[in-house]
Amino acid sequence: MKNKIIVATLAFSLLFNWSCTDLEEKVLDENLTGSGQAEAISGSIAPAYGQLKATWIHTNNFGLQLIASDEGILPYRGGTDWYDGGKYLTVHAHTTTATNDLVRSTWNELTINISRTLSAIETLKPLADAGNKEAQGALYEMIALRAYLNMLTLDSWGLVFKKESSASISEILRGQDAVSYIESELLSVADVINNDKGPGRMTQAAVWGLLSRLYLNAAVYRDPYGTPQFAAADMDKVIKYTDNIINSGKFALSPEYFDLFDDNNNSNKELIFALDQRGVLRDENNRWAYWSIPGSMFPRPESINADGTDGPAITSDFYQTWVSAYGAVDPADADSRFYKNNAKVPEHLKDLTGLSPLNDQDHYYCVKAEDFEIDRGIMRGIPWAARKDANGAFFKCDGGYRIYPVKQIKGNGPDLNVGYVNLTEKVDFTKEGSMHYAGYRVSKYQFSHTSPDGNYYSSVDMVLLRYAEIFMMRAEAKLRKGDNAGALADMNTVRTSRTARAPIPAALPAINLDILYREYGFEFYWEGLRRTNQIRFGHYEDKWTEKTDTDVRHRLFPIPQTAIDGASNVPGYLIQNDGY
Repeated sequence: MKNKIIVATLAFSLLFNWSCTDLEEKVLDENLTGSGQAEAISGSIAPAYGQLKATWIHTNNFGLQLIASDEGILPYRGGTDWYDGGKYLTVHAHTTTATNDLVRSTWNELTINISRTLSAIETLKPLADAGNKEAQGALYEMIALRAYLNMLTLDSWGLVFKKESSASISEILRGQDAVSYIESELLSVADVINNDKGPGRMTQAAVWGLLSRLYLNAAVYRDPYGTPQFAAADMDKVIKYTDNIINSGKFALSPEYFDLFDDNNNSNKELIFALDQRGVLRDENNRWAYWSIPGSMFPRPESINADGTDGPAITSDFYQTWVSAYGAVDPADADSRFYKNNAKVPEHLKDLTGLSPLNDQDHYYCVKAEDFEIDRGIMRGIPWAARKDANGAFFKCDGGYRIYPVKQIKGNGPDLNVGYVNLTEKVDFTKEGSMHYAGYRVSKYQFSHTSPDGNYYSSVDMVLLRYAEIFMMRAEAKLRKGDNAGALADMNTVRTSRTARAPIPAALPAINLDILYREYGFEFYWEGLRRTNQIRFGHYEDKWTEKTDTDVRHRLFPIPQTAIDGASNVPGYLIQNDGY
């Protein structure tokens, strides 16, 4: 029997009685199947895990977290691409409203995700109560997953949904009540949940990691508009649960940083929790890989449809944090997390003086399709990749494909069809700063080799919690308690762990909150954590490219007007956040 995941568009589905009836159906997952009770168990948890893809897709929560921070900016490319009603412009500038579609779609998919955990819990609980051990284990996973999802709503909107029956109305909790509820959910399964499943499932380590995140951010969650007061008791709990993970011996930091975001990353010992895409989801995607890549770039010669979208770039402000950290040394020559040279352009081809796509037909090197990888990390200047002829077929050579400097074939700039894609540091909302070449791009996730078209279907798991964050959270907790030596050791453990390839970042001699904040940015850029970290470290009201707003009330997003309207038959039930 196929397990169908129902996709709803009801913004208030979680609040009131939730039903699959009469809603458009889309099959996302038909794996995790069995027979009898086993099928009921696997069939109940698959929709909840499967929905994580929609929750974290680039045009939902990933984009919302990224674009709201100083890390990512998405201008109206050439006046033709990515305007989408201005939703990315206003989220980045912190001038968004309750009708913003990026906010609304993220809210919808996230609340649907929570609803699916509740549906699973209602299916699993009677089986678990009857003594079915497999159902008990699955039940614990769903309780933990629901807590994780509620933590996302708390982080973005300052509220959580407490609901134990689909026949009841959710209770909305804020502040300390919300923190206590999520804490109770995680603690209720911490000692009984599995500790041997892979990163695609909720495990004991994932629960410990989420508890650490909760306690680290609790001061913000209790008073989202105030100055956080980091209680020693909270920091002690962060240290306790990060210690649990570190002392378990189950995890290790990856010697090659970019292996964390490759096809085989499910088996990487640094991953603690991730969206499993190894053929589990029929609607899996490679969007975290292609969103930022130039639209003129073809990263997979064996896949004619794989390309980029000229989506978001990093801001010059975020780029300059790398520059200021390493001074006269190029970040690419100082920190292997910044860049990995995969294209390996032969030395004699690097000089492009006097060349353009109009006269460079012989200026290429030849490589087998399966051996070619685009550069990773932060992409600057002119990238290299496969090129198409006038008929849309890739240029070939003996034994493989021709790799050229990337020709600009997108947009309406002066370089169209006659120049190379030449990525610039400048990117903003001006005409020049919005051109298709504007902004350094992020190529962190590999374009999956298992994908039939490079953009859709992928074996690369989307990383949601990894071991490096455990050390960094423990470092922060120690630092906020005054243990500078312990904090420095933990931070340097992460910095110096990427030993597979030079340049290995050198250990730092000292630590303070500014240095630790900077290190969070270097380690976790483009992973959806920056906004939360900015708020906790007091930098969300800073000014950066195209963002001058300093209103602390904008730390939280507006509750979508559709959700408020949908709940309007219960007066006072869903109240808009301050400042909107």
